[in-house]
Parts: sequence; structure tokens; C-alpha cells
Amino acid sequence: MLPAIAFVLTACGGGGGSATAAPAAAPAPAPAPAPSNSWTLVWSDEFDAAAGTVPKAANWNYDIGNAENSGWGNHEFQYYTSNARNAQMDGSGMLVITAEKASNAGPCWNAKPCDYTSARIHTNGKVGFTYGKVEARMKLPSGQGIWPAFWALGTDLATAGWPKSGEIDIMEFIGKTPNTTYGTLHGPGYSGAQGIGKPYDFGKPVADDFHTYTIIKRPNEIVWQVDGVDYHRLTPALLPAGGTWVFEKPFFVILNLAVGGDWPGAPDATTPLPAQMKVDWVRIYKEN
Repeated sequence: MLPAIAFVLTACGGGGGSATAAPAAAPAPAPAPAPSNSWTLVWSDEFDAAAGTVPKAANWNYDIGNAENSGWGNHEFQYYTSNARNAQMDGSGMLVITAEKASNAGPCWNAKPCDYTSARIHTNGKVGFTYGKVEARMKLPSGQGIWPAFWALGTDLATAGWPKSGEIDIMEFIGKTPNTTYGTLHGPGYSGAQGIGKPYDFGKPVADDFHTYTIIKRPNEIVWQVDGVDYHRLTPALLPAGGTWVFEKPFFVILNLAVGGDWPGAPDATTPLPAQMKVDWVRIYKEN
């Protein structure tokens, strides 16, 4: 729409008049285009490989160990390995991440041997995203102390540190809340227990079925979905006082299955082991 121009009639000598245009107002900024909600796939791992095949080296790296930052910052009980026992294809189009009981798996944060092995894989340096839709279809394990997650960290983690890197928890599940998954954002001024999260209640055990866990990341907005349903949204305006938005940059994807820790608590005699997190696919889309 063209901006309106005001005209002022001004008296001149001799009683004549002339129409003088006042300066035009600066045009209003163009509104941001409405989201298209139309997507083009730009990367995926469908995990279609023979049984026993390990994750593709072109896509995934392994985090190894436990002792870093006191059990990955959470006093977890598993030792992450690159062993195929802990992360491999099942031959039916699934990546299976397995947490299992182990003797002397490796040193834990408490200077004792870890009691479990598992896997944590990530795409840092190989695959990333700044904006778009990022999702995975997964079937989660159940049980006290079990903690599967699908999440993302800023690619500047090594230089910025956490939480300045930003963390987007696309999906977390803990066995002691069997009907619920969580989506959470962590950054400067809102990290750890102060992360800004929201639960999604399935009304039945999460582990019964496959579900699709998604974020849509646009400039100054992140939306969380489960099975295509929006349930959580954050923007810079919704941060707590003193919080800093650190999400306008590239991120990488992480898949892991933790055992124990400050949030889920320790496994007990009821915890089914081995525990398996099955991932049908991970996909990244750009918005058209």
C-alpha cells in the first residue's frame, strides 16, 4: 500500500494560494513474510543398512566416556562407547542405541567404574542447520532411570561454552514420567534447572509406539511439535529478564541414551535392561 501524502494549503502575497506537499512519511517496514509451512528435505539419515552396521561416519561422530564435566554435567551412570553393541542398524531401517549393564565399562565421574555402556552420537562438523524443520521418528525405552534424548547444540560450543552455545532439547524422556516427553530451551540466564521447558502428555505410555519429535526453527522463533501437533513456542520476548537469545546461528544434532543422573534418578530392580532407543530416521528440511 502506498503511504498517504498530506497536502497543506498555504496563504501567499496577493491572496493567491498554492498546494505545497509536506514531506512524505517514511514507509513502514515491510512485514515479515508469513511462514509458508512448506518444506523441502535437505538432509536425512534413514538408517537403511544391513544389521550390525554402525552409524555412517559421513554423518555421525561419537562422544566417548563419562567423566567429562561430572558425568556429562548430570552425574549419569553410563560410559559412552563407539562399540557396535551400543549403536548399530537392525537391518529393518532402524538405528538402535542400546544401554546395557556392564562390568568395569570405564571410569565414571565418581572415580568408580561405570555400571552401564551406551552411545551418544552427534553431527558436529558434518551436518548442521540454522533454520528449518528438524525431526526424528523414534520408539523410546521405558524404565526408572532411563533417559533418551534428541537435541541440538550450537556449533560454537567449543569456543562459546555452554550455555552460551545454546541448547535445544527437541525431545527428552525420563522413565519416572512414562506418559510424558519434554521440550526445553537452555541459554544464558535460563539453563539447567532454569531451562524453559514444557511437557507433552500422551495420556498413555510413550514407549508403546513410535512418535515423531520436531522443532521448527525460524528467525527469533522456535516451535516444538509431537506427531505434528504444536505444544511449545519460544521467542526472545518470552525469555526471563536477563536472558539472552543465542539461537540465530548453526546447530548440530545429538542422539543419546543415558542411564541415571540428577533428573531421572538411578535405575532400580524394575528397570528393563538392555534398554533400546529405536530411531527410524532423522530429517532436516528448509522452509520454501
